[in-house]
Amino acid sequence: MTLTSINPSNGTEIKTYQQLSDRQISEKINQTNQAWLSWKQTSLTERCKLLYKLAEVLQNRKDELAQTMALEMGKPVKQGASEVEKCAAVCTYYADNAAAFLKDEIIITDASKSYITYQPIGVVLAIMPWNFPFWQVFRFLAPALAAGNCGVLKHASNVPGCALAIEEMMQQAGFPAHVFQTLLASSSQVDAMIENPLVKAVTLTGSNQAGVKVAQKAGSLIKKTVLELGGSDAYVVLEDADLELAATTCTDSRLINSGQSCIAAKRFIVVKAVAEKFTQLMLQKMSAKVMGDPLNEATDVGPQARMDLRDELHEQVQRSVQAGAMCILGGKIPEGNNAFYPPTILTQVTKGMPAFDEELFGPVAAIITAKDEDEAIQLANDSIFGLGGAVFTNNIERGERIAATQIEAGSCFVNSLVKSDPRLPFGGIKQSGYGRELGMIGMHEFVNIKTVYVR
Repeated sequence: MTLTSINPSNGTEIKTYQQLSDRQISEKINQTNQAWLSWKQTSLTERCKLLYKLAEVLQNRKDELAQTMALEMGKPVKQGASEVEKCAAVCTYYADNAAAFLKDEIIITDASKSYITYQPIGVVLAIMPWNFPFWQVFRFLAPALAAGNCGVLKHASNVPGCALAIEEMMQQAGFPAHVFQTLLASSSQVDAMIENPLVKAVTLTGSNQAGVKVAQKAGSLIKKTVLELGGSDAYVVLEDADLELAATTCTDSRLINSGQSCIAAKRFIVVKAVAEKFTQLMLQKMSAKVMGDPLNEATDVGPQARMDLRDELHEQVQRSVQAGAMCILGGKIPEGNNAFYPPTILTQVTKGMPAFDEELFGPVAAIITAKDEDEAIQLANDSIFGLGGAVFTNNIERGERIAATQIEAGSCFVNSLVKSDPRLPFGGIKQSGYGRELGMIGMHEFVNIKTVYVR
Protein backbone atom coordinates (compact mmCIF):
# COMPACT_ATOMS: atom_id res chain seq x y z
CA MET A 1 0.00 0.00 0.00
CA THR A 2 1.11 3.55 -0.69
CA LEU A 3 0.30 7.13 0.33
CA THR A 4 0.34 9.80 -2.36
CA SER A 5 0.55 13.53 -1.73
CA ILE A 6 -1.34 15.62 -4.30
CA ASN A 7 -1.01 19.36 -4.92
CA PRO A 8 -4.53 20.79 -4.38
CA SER A 9 -3.71 23.83 -6.50
CA ASN A 10 -3.50 21.82 -9.71
CA GLY A 11 -4.29 18.19 -8.93
CA THR A 12 -0.81 16.90 -9.77
CA GLU A 13 0.92 14.15 -7.81
CA ILE A 14 3.88 15.29 -5.73
CA LYS A 15 5.28 12.03 -4.38
CA THR A 16 4.23 8.51 -3.42
CA TYR A 17 5.32 6.96 -0.12
CA GLN A 18 5.33 3.36 1.03
CA GLN A 19 2.83 2.64 3.79
CA LEU A 20 4.04 0.69 6.81
CA SER A 21 2.69 -2.78 7.51
CA ASP A 22 1.13 -3.60 10.87
CA ARG A 23 4.28 -5.53 11.79
CA GLN A 24 6.51 -2.55 10.93
CA ILE A 25 4.31 -0.24 13.01
CA SER A 26 4.54 -2.58 15.98
CA GLU A 27 8.33 -2.70 15.63
CA LYS A 28 8.57 1.10 15.54
CA ILE A 29 6.39 1.47 18.63
CA ASN A 30 8.64 -1.03 20.39
CA GLN A 31 11.70 1.02 19.34
CA THR A 32 10.13 4.18 20.74
CA ASN A 33 9.29 2.46 24.01
CA GLN A 34 12.88 1.26 24.30
CA ALA A 35 14.04 4.83 23.66
CA TRP A 36 11.68 6.03 26.41
CA LEU A 37 13.36 3.81 29.01
CA SER A 38 16.48 5.94 28.52
CA TRP A 39 14.76 9.26 27.72
CA LYS A 40 12.83 9.34 31.00
CA GLN A 41 16.18 9.08 32.83
CA THR A 42 17.66 11.96 30.82
CA SER A 43 17.95 15.11 32.90
CA LEU A 44 15.34 17.81 32.43
CA THR A 45 18.15 20.23 31.63
CA GLU A 46 19.32 18.05 28.73
CA ARG A 47 15.79 17.52 27.45
CA CYS A 48 15.24 21.27 27.39
CA LYS A 49 18.56 21.91 25.64
CA LEU A 50 17.39 19.69 22.81
CA LEU A 51 14.07 21.56 22.62
CA TYR A 52 15.97 24.85 22.25
CA LYS A 53 17.97 23.26 19.45
CA LEU A 54 14.79 22.01 17.79
CA ALA A 55 13.44 25.58 17.85
CA GLU A 56 16.59 26.71 16.00
CA VAL A 57 16.16 24.00 13.39
CA LEU A 58 12.56 25.05 12.80
CA GLN A 59 13.54 28.68 12.34
CA ASN A 60 16.35 27.79 9.95
CA ARG A 61 14.04 25.65 7.80
CA LYS A 62 11.04 27.98 7.95
CA ASP A 63 10.83 28.83 4.24
CA GLU A 64 11.33 25.23 3.15
CA LEU A 65 8.66 23.94 5.51
CA ALA A 66 6.21 26.65 4.43
CA GLN A 67 6.69 25.54 0.84
CA THR A 68 6.09 21.90 1.77
CA MET A 69 2.78 22.86 3.38
CA ALA A 70 1.79 24.97 0.36
CA LEU A 71 2.43 22.06 -1.98
CA GLU A 72 0.84 19.30 0.11
CA MET A 73 -2.24 21.01 1.55
CA GLY A 74 -2.42 24.46 -0.03
CA LYS A 75 -1.54 26.77 2.88
CA PRO A 76 -0.40 30.22 1.65
CA VAL A 77 3.36 30.45 2.28
CA LYS A 78 3.15 33.58 4.40
CA GLN A 79 0.79 31.73 6.76
CA GLY A 80 3.00 28.64 6.64
CA ALA A 81 6.02 30.65 7.74
CA SER A 82 4.05 31.99 10.70
CA GLU A 83 3.02 28.43 11.61
CA VAL A 84 6.65 27.30 11.72
CA GLU A 85 7.59 30.27 13.88
CA LYS A 86 4.82 29.31 16.29
CA CYS A 87 6.19 25.75 16.45
CA ALA A 88 9.60 27.14 17.37
CA ALA A 89 7.96 29.31 20.02
CA VAL A 90 6.19 26.37 21.67
CA CYS A 91 9.47 24.45 21.87
CA THR A 92 11.15 27.44 23.52
CA TYR A 93 8.18 28.00 25.85
CA TYR A 94 8.30 24.50 27.30
CA ALA A 95 12.09 24.55 27.49
CA ASP A 96 11.79 27.78 29.48
CA ASN A 97 8.98 26.59 31.77
CA ALA A 98 9.22 22.82 32.13
CA ALA A 99 11.18 23.00 35.39
CA ALA A 100 8.47 25.13 37.01
CA PHE A 101 5.62 23.05 35.58
CA LEU A 102 7.15 19.74 36.73
CA LYS A 103 8.41 20.88 40.11
CA ASP A 104 7.29 18.76 43.06
CA GLU A 105 4.47 20.39 45.00
CA ILE A 106 4.66 20.07 48.78
CA ILE A 107 1.30 19.36 50.47
CA ILE A 108 1.06 19.79 54.25
CA THR A 109 -0.56 16.73 55.85
CA ASP A 110 -0.01 14.62 58.97
CA ALA A 111 2.96 12.97 57.22
CA SER A 112 6.53 14.04 57.85
CA LYS A 113 6.59 14.77 54.13
CA SER A 114 3.94 14.55 51.44
CA TYR A 115 3.98 15.96 47.96
CA ILE A 116 2.83 15.66 44.34
CA THR A 117 5.36 14.69 41.72
CA TYR A 118 4.87 14.65 37.95
CA GLN A 119 6.30 11.60 36.21
CA PRO A 120 6.34 10.60 32.52
CA ILE A 121 4.00 7.82 31.42
CA GLY A 122 5.65 6.49 28.25
CA VAL A 123 4.74 6.46 24.56
CA VAL A 124 1.98 8.84 23.48
CA LEU A 125 0.24 8.20 20.15
CA ALA A 126 -0.66 11.40 18.28
CA ILE A 127 -3.29 11.24 15.54
CA MET A 128 -3.05 14.56 13.75
CA PRO A 129 -4.85 16.43 10.92
CA TRP A 130 -3.58 18.09 7.77
CA ASN A 131 -4.78 21.68 8.36
CA PHE A 132 -1.87 22.75 10.60
CA PRO A 133 0.50 19.90 9.78
CA PHE A 134 3.38 21.18 11.94
CA TRP A 135 1.68 23.19 14.70
CA GLN A 136 -0.80 20.48 15.67
CA VAL A 137 2.09 18.06 16.16
CA PHE A 138 4.45 20.39 18.00
CA ARG A 139 1.85 21.58 20.50
CA PHE A 140 1.61 17.96 21.72
CA LEU A 141 5.24 17.04 21.13
CA ALA A 142 7.05 19.85 22.95
CA PRO A 143 5.39 19.33 26.35
CA ALA A 144 5.45 15.55 25.97
CA LEU A 145 9.19 15.48 25.32
CA ALA A 146 9.95 17.98 28.08
CA ALA A 147 7.97 15.84 30.55
CA GLY A 148 10.02 12.76 29.63
CA ASN A 149 7.53 11.03 27.35
CA CYS A 150 8.14 9.82 23.83
CA GLY A 151 5.81 9.99 20.83
CA VAL A 152 4.68 8.26 17.67
CA LEU A 153 2.73 10.13 15.02
CA LYS A 154 -0.02 8.93 12.72
CA HIS A 155 -0.40 12.00 10.52
CA ALA A 156 -3.09 12.72 7.92
CA SER A 157 -2.52 10.70 4.76
CA ASN A 158 -2.27 13.77 2.49
CA VAL A 159 0.73 15.33 4.31
CA PRO A 160 3.36 12.57 4.50
CA GLY A 161 6.13 15.00 3.51
CA CYS A 162 5.33 17.20 6.51
CA ALA A 163 5.17 14.17 8.80
CA LEU A 164 8.58 12.89 7.75
CA ALA A 165 10.10 16.36 8.00
CA ILE A 166 9.24 16.46 11.71
CA GLU A 167 11.10 13.21 12.37
CA GLU A 168 14.03 14.48 10.30
CA MET A 169 14.20 17.73 12.31
CA MET A 170 14.22 15.78 15.56
CA GLN A 171 17.27 13.90 14.34
CA GLN A 172 18.87 17.12 13.11
CA ALA A 173 18.39 18.70 16.54
CA GLY A 174 20.22 15.79 18.17
CA PHE A 175 17.42 13.91 19.91
CA PRO A 176 18.18 10.24 20.62
CA ALA A 177 17.04 7.80 17.95
CA HIS A 178 13.38 6.71 18.09
CA VAL A 179 12.31 9.19 20.81
CA PHE A 180 9.83 10.35 18.17
CA GLN A 181 8.79 8.44 15.06
CA THR A 182 6.41 9.02 12.19
CA LEU A 183 4.18 6.10 11.24
CA LEU A 184 3.09 6.33 7.60
CA ALA A 185 -0.17 4.41 7.89
CA SER A 186 -3.82 4.42 6.99
CA SER A 187 -6.76 5.18 9.28
CA SER A 188 -7.66 1.48 9.27
CA GLN A 189 -4.44 0.76 11.19
CA VAL A 190 -5.17 3.16 14.07
CA ASP A 191 -7.08 0.65 16.20
CA ALA A 192 -4.09 -1.67 16.30
CA MET A 193 -1.85 1.23 17.33
CA ILE A 194 -4.15 2.12 20.22
CA GLU A 195 -4.35 -1.56 21.23
CA ASN A 196 -0.56 -1.85 21.41
CA PRO A 197 0.18 -2.22 25.15
CA LEU A 198 3.26 0.00 24.83
CA VAL A 199 1.08 2.97 23.84
CA LYS A 200 0.02 4.59 27.11
CA ALA A 201 -2.14 7.50 25.89
CA VAL A 202 -3.63 9.01 22.75
CA THR A 203 -4.09 12.58 21.59
CA LEU A 204 -6.29 13.36 18.59
CA THR A 205 -7.06 16.52 16.70
CA GLY A 206 -9.66 15.81 14.06
CA SER A 207 -13.29 15.33 13.20
CA ASN A 208 -16.05 14.44 15.63
CA GLN A 209 -16.45 11.08 13.91
CA ALA A 210 -12.78 10.27 14.40
CA GLY A 211 -13.00 11.45 18.01
CA VAL A 212 -15.84 9.05 18.77
CA LYS A 213 -13.91 6.09 17.34
CA VAL A 214 -10.68 6.92 19.15
CA ALA A 215 -12.47 7.59 22.46
CA GLN A 216 -14.35 4.30 22.22
CA LYS A 217 -11.26 2.26 21.43
CA ALA A 218 -9.01 3.94 24.00
CA GLY A 219 -11.77 3.91 26.61
CA SER A 220 -12.25 0.17 26.20
CA LEU A 221 -8.57 -0.21 27.10
CA ILE A 222 -8.61 2.39 29.92
CA LYS A 223 -6.13 4.64 28.11
CA LYS A 224 -6.05 8.40 28.62
CA THR A 225 -7.13 10.56 25.67
CA VAL A 226 -7.18 14.24 24.82
CA LEU A 227 -9.54 15.16 21.98
CA GLU A 228 -9.62 18.45 20.08
CA LEU A 229 -12.46 18.11 17.62
CA GLY A 230 -14.61 20.30 15.39
CA GLY A 231 -15.94 23.75 16.07
CA SER A 232 -18.49 26.23 14.84
CA ASP A 233 -17.17 29.25 16.68
CA ALA A 234 -19.65 32.07 17.18
CA TYR A 235 -18.50 35.69 17.15
CA VAL A 236 -21.07 37.95 18.80
CA VAL A 237 -21.14 41.55 17.54
CA LEU A 238 -23.06 43.85 19.88
CA GLU A 239 -24.62 47.22 19.05
CA ASP A 240 -21.80 49.18 20.76
CA ALA A 241 -18.98 47.35 18.96
CA ASP A 242 -16.26 49.02 16.90
CA LEU A 243 -17.63 47.69 13.61
CA GLU A 244 -14.47 48.38 11.63
CA LEU A 245 -12.44 46.33 14.11
CA ALA A 246 -15.12 43.66 14.29
CA ALA A 247 -15.43 43.23 10.50
CA THR A 248 -11.65 43.16 10.01
CA THR A 249 -11.13 40.65 12.81
CA CYS A 250 -14.05 38.47 11.73
CA THR A 251 -12.80 38.39 8.14
CA ASP A 252 -9.26 37.50 9.18
CA SER A 253 -10.49 34.77 11.51
CA ARG A 254 -12.83 33.26 8.94
CA LEU A 255 -10.09 33.09 6.28
CA ILE A 256 -7.21 31.77 8.38
CA ASN A 257 -5.73 28.77 6.59
CA SER A 258 -8.25 29.35 3.76
CA GLY A 259 -11.02 28.82 6.29
CA GLN A 260 -9.78 25.37 7.30
CA SER A 261 -9.33 25.78 11.03
CA CYS A 262 -11.26 24.32 13.96
CA ILE A 263 -11.07 27.67 15.75
CA ALA A 264 -11.74 29.87 12.75
CA ALA A 265 -14.82 32.06 13.20
CA LYS A 266 -17.73 30.38 11.46
CA ARG A 267 -20.97 31.97 12.71
CA PHE A 268 -21.25 35.75 13.02
CA ILE A 269 -24.14 36.67 15.30
CA VAL A 270 -24.86 40.36 14.93
CA VAL A 271 -27.37 42.46 16.87
CA LYS A 272 -30.03 43.78 14.47
CA ALA A 273 -29.24 47.45 15.08
CA VAL A 274 -25.82 47.11 13.39
CA ALA A 275 -26.35 44.01 11.23
CA GLU A 276 -26.67 45.84 7.90
CA LYS A 277 -23.57 48.00 8.41
CA PHE A 278 -21.51 45.08 9.67
CA THR A 279 -22.55 42.96 6.68
CA GLN A 280 -21.49 45.66 4.22
CA LEU A 281 -18.12 46.09 5.93
CA MET A 282 -17.49 42.36 5.93
CA LEU A 283 -18.51 42.12 2.28
CA GLN A 284 -15.91 44.76 1.41
CA LYS A 285 -13.17 43.05 3.39
CA MET A 286 -13.90 39.50 2.21
CA SER A 287 -14.07 40.72 -1.41
CA ALA A 288 -10.63 42.31 -1.11
CA LYS A 289 -8.87 39.06 -0.17
CA VAL A 290 -6.71 37.50 -2.89
CA MET A 291 -7.34 33.86 -3.79
CA GLY A 292 -4.57 32.15 -5.74
CA ASP A 293 -1.34 30.18 -5.81
CA PRO A 294 -0.31 29.46 -2.21
CA LEU A 295 3.35 29.79 -3.21
CA ASN A 296 2.73 33.47 -4.00
CA GLU A 297 3.42 35.80 -1.06
CA ALA A 298 0.46 37.98 -2.09
CA THR A 299 -2.07 35.16 -1.71
CA ASP A 300 -4.51 35.35 1.19
CA VAL A 301 -6.67 32.32 0.34
CA GLY A 302 -5.26 29.15 -1.15
CA PRO A 303 -7.08 26.01 -2.28
CA GLN A 304 -8.91 23.68 0.02
CA ALA A 305 -6.72 20.76 1.01
CA ARG A 306 -8.50 18.17 -1.15
CA MET A 307 -11.08 18.13 -3.92
CA ASP A 308 -13.52 16.03 -1.90
CA LEU A 309 -13.39 18.48 1.01
CA ARG A 310 -14.08 21.40 -1.34
CA ASP A 311 -17.03 19.55 -2.84
CA GLU A 312 -18.47 18.76 0.62
CA LEU A 313 -18.19 22.43 1.56
CA HIS A 314 -19.99 23.54 -1.60
CA GLU A 315 -22.75 21.03 -0.96
CA GLN A 316 -23.27 22.54 2.53
CA VAL A 317 -23.49 26.01 1.00
CA GLN A 318 -26.02 24.84 -1.59
CA ARG A 319 -28.20 23.15 1.04
CA SER A 320 -28.14 26.30 3.15
CA VAL A 321 -29.24 28.43 0.19
CA GLN A 322 -31.99 25.95 -0.64
CA ALA A 323 -33.18 26.32 2.97
CA GLY A 324 -33.43 30.10 2.65
CA ALA A 325 -29.94 31.58 3.14
CA MET A 326 -28.81 34.36 0.79
CA CYS A 327 -25.40 34.07 -0.87
CA ILE A 328 -24.07 37.62 -1.33
CA LEU A 329 -20.47 36.69 -2.18
CA GLY A 330 -18.79 33.67 -3.73
CA GLY A 331 -20.50 30.32 -3.55
CA LYS A 332 -19.33 29.10 -6.96
CA ILE A 333 -16.71 26.47 -7.77
CA PRO A 334 -13.94 27.85 -10.02
CA GLU A 335 -13.08 26.03 -13.23
CA GLY A 336 -10.07 23.75 -13.54
CA ASN A 337 -8.53 20.71 -11.89
CA ASN A 338 -8.05 22.28 -8.47
CA ALA A 339 -9.61 22.49 -5.01
CA PHE A 340 -10.17 26.25 -4.81
CA TYR A 341 -13.27 27.71 -3.19
CA PRO A 342 -13.79 31.48 -3.05
CA PRO A 343 -14.47 33.59 0.05
CA THR A 344 -18.23 33.28 0.52
CA ILE A 345 -20.80 35.09 2.65
CA LEU A 346 -24.23 33.73 3.53
CA THR A 347 -26.82 35.97 5.16
CA GLN A 348 -30.28 35.26 6.60
CA VAL A 349 -28.85 32.10 8.15
CA THR A 350 -31.08 30.41 10.70
CA LYS A 351 -31.11 27.24 12.79
CA GLY A 352 -31.77 24.13 10.72
CA MET A 353 -29.39 25.16 7.94
CA PRO A 354 -25.99 23.50 7.52
CA ALA A 355 -24.39 26.95 7.85
CA PHE A 356 -25.81 27.19 11.39
CA ASP A 357 -25.82 23.60 12.60
CA GLU A 358 -22.71 22.09 10.99
CA GLU A 359 -19.04 22.96 10.81
CA LEU A 360 -18.25 24.61 7.47
CA PHE A 361 -14.56 23.87 7.06
CA GLY A 362 -13.66 26.47 4.46
CA PRO A 363 -13.88 30.20 3.66
CA VAL A 364 -17.64 30.55 4.19
CA ALA A 365 -19.04 33.13 6.64
CA ALA A 366 -22.56 32.70 8.03
CA ILE A 367 -24.13 35.95 9.23
CA ILE A 368 -26.98 35.52 11.72
CA THR A 369 -29.10 38.39 13.01
CA ALA A 370 -30.19 38.60 16.66
CA LYS A 371 -32.65 41.10 18.12
CA ASP A 372 -30.51 41.85 21.21
CA GLU A 373 -27.70 40.67 23.47
CA ASP A 374 -29.73 37.92 25.13
CA GLU A 375 -30.79 36.36 21.84
CA ALA A 376 -27.25 36.69 20.47
CA ILE A 377 -25.87 34.69 23.41
CA GLN A 378 -28.65 32.12 23.08
CA LEU A 379 -27.87 31.65 19.37
CA ALA A 380 -24.13 31.42 20.05
CA ASN A 381 -24.70 28.62 22.56
CA ASP A 382 -27.28 26.82 20.41
CA SER A 383 -24.66 24.48 18.96
CA ILE A 384 -23.31 21.00 19.53
CA PHE A 385 -19.84 22.57 19.46
CA GLY A 386 -17.98 24.50 22.14
CA LEU A 387 -14.43 25.18 21.03
CA GLY A 388 -14.08 28.96 20.94
CA GLY A 389 -16.00 32.19 20.71
CA ALA A 390 -15.59 35.95 20.71
CA VAL A 391 -17.51 39.06 21.74
CA PHE A 392 -17.18 42.52 20.22
CA THR A 393 -18.20 45.53 22.32
CA ASN A 394 -16.69 48.84 23.41
CA ASN A 395 -17.84 48.11 26.97
CA ILE A 396 -14.96 45.95 28.16
CA GLU A 397 -16.66 44.97 31.43
CA ARG A 398 -19.72 43.84 29.48
CA GLY A 399 -17.58 41.86 27.05
CA GLU A 400 -15.57 40.18 29.78
CA ARG A 401 -18.74 39.23 31.68
CA ILE A 402 -20.22 37.59 28.58
CA ALA A 403 -16.94 35.89 27.68
CA ALA A 404 -16.28 34.55 31.16
CA THR A 405 -19.76 33.44 32.22
CA GLN A 406 -22.17 33.21 29.29
CA ILE A 407 -20.50 31.85 26.14
CA GLU A 408 -20.26 28.05 26.27
CA ALA A 409 -16.78 27.34 24.91
CA GLY A 410 -13.28 26.33 25.93
CA SER A 411 -11.99 29.79 24.99
CA CYS A 412 -13.69 33.15 24.58
CA PHE A 413 -11.95 36.32 23.43
CA VAL A 414 -13.07 39.94 23.69
CA ASN A 415 -12.47 42.17 20.65
CA SER A 416 -9.99 39.69 19.22
CA LEU A 417 -9.95 36.57 17.09
CA VAL A 418 -9.68 33.21 18.82
CA LYS A 419 -6.21 31.71 18.65
CA SER A 420 -4.10 29.16 20.47
CA ASP A 421 -1.17 30.43 22.52
CA PRO A 422 1.53 28.26 24.14
CA ARG A 423 0.94 30.11 27.43
CA LEU A 424 -2.80 29.39 27.63
CA PRO A 425 -4.63 26.06 27.89
CA PHE A 426 -6.57 25.23 24.74
CA GLY A 427 -9.44 22.82 24.09
CA GLY A 428 -13.19 22.48 23.90
CA ILE A 429 -16.38 21.33 25.54
CA LYS A 430 -19.49 19.55 24.23
CA GLN A 431 -18.81 17.90 20.83
CA SER A 432 -15.59 19.90 20.47
CA GLY A 433 -13.78 17.43 22.69
CA TYR A 434 -12.19 17.27 26.13
CA GLY A 435 -8.86 17.74 27.79
CA ARG A 436 -6.47 20.62 27.22
CA GLU A 437 -3.30 21.29 25.31
CA LEU A 438 -0.71 24.02 25.96
CA GLY A 439 0.14 25.90 29.14
CA MET A 440 0.93 24.06 32.36
CA ILE A 441 -2.36 22.17 32.19
CA GLY A 442 -1.48 20.81 28.75
CA MET A 443 1.79 19.40 30.05
CA HIS A 444 0.01 17.75 32.98
CA GLU A 445 -2.46 15.88 30.72
CA PHE A 446 0.14 13.21 29.92
CA VAL A 447 2.03 12.71 33.16
CA ASN A 448 1.43 10.56 36.20
CA ILE A 449 0.33 13.04 38.86
CA LYS A 450 1.68 10.97 41.71
CA THR A 451 1.17 11.41 45.45
CA VAL A 452 4.16 10.59 47.63
CA TYR A 453 3.61 10.19 51.39
CA VAL A 454 6.46 9.72 53.86
CA ARG A 455 5.44 8.85 57.42
